[in-house]
Amino acid sequence: MLALVGIVFVFLAVFGGYLLEKGNPYVLLQPAELLIVGGAALGIILTANRPAVIRRMWKGAVAIFARRPPSSAYFLRSLRMLYEIFSYAQRAGLAALENDVEEPHGSKMLSRYPELLSDSAALGFLCDSLRMLVIGATSPRELDHLMDVDIEIQRRGRREPVSALSSVADSLPGLGIVAAVLGVVITMQAIGGSPEHVGEKVAAALVGTFLGILLCYGVVGPVAARLESMSEAYLEYLQVLRTAMVAFAGGASPILALEYGRRSIPVDCRPSFVEMETTIRREAVIPPVAGYKGHVAS
Repeated sequence: MLALVGIVFVFLAVFGGYLLEKGNPYVLLQPAELLIVGGAALGIILTANRPAVIRRMWKGAVAIFARRPPSSAYFLRSLRMLYEIFSYAQRAGLAALENDVEEPHGSKMLSRYPELLSDSAALGFLCDSLRMLVIGATSPRELDHLMDVDIEIQRRGRREPVSALSSVADSLPGLGIVAAVLGVVITMQAIGGSPEHVGEKVAAALVGTFLGILLCYGVVGPVAARLESMSEAYLEYLQVLRTAMVAFAGGASPILALEYGRRSIPVDCRPSFVEMETTIRREAVIPPVAGYKGHVAS
């Protein structure tokens, strides 16, 4: 929502200032110039990118207006989820998590977190990593490397649509110049006509340059920057999962593993240890383990 508000402010400031200077708004209505700039930009997108990248670029551009980056509350819920998983595994053994990682939507623990279940990338990252522990196929160091490789691949995949949008933004001023040059050509054809007619042609040519620069620095460039910021915030969330899981796999207690994860959360949205501990005590629900007589948080 904040991104949408920002773009609205851009247009209000630009066109508001134009109107305050007694500019004629109808002069800016040049469909041909918009077709040249917008159509050429679309052609560049189709030429330079694979269909998968175009789909991710479109979904990412839409997401920046609808999604929020992970908040402190979101990280708290994730830490609580990890505590439930770690505590249950500590009591029942890692093998007891097999059904949870194979059928996460039917898991008593994971089904309580619809945000995770709706995020296929994060869900796969978590369950695939847990699966390696369940089957005993990896050491803590190997798990750390494996999760690092996964995050790096996801970083590359998320970087592609950002690069595509940035390339389009860089091309827009040039496309505006193309539109202006074509407008000048048309203006030269009108030489000899009335001054008013020639002036209209010159104005139309300049609108092309105006559109290219405005769309570059006022819309597409900021959208690409916001998409990159959101991608980095998402990867930071995966790093939290990685840090906590590797700590637990290395023998740390559930609460210590969570502290490793909490310390890896960016400072601006990192919950305090007291907040984390209070959330765990009040809200954590660990499935009962047959024969276990210790305290079960609820």
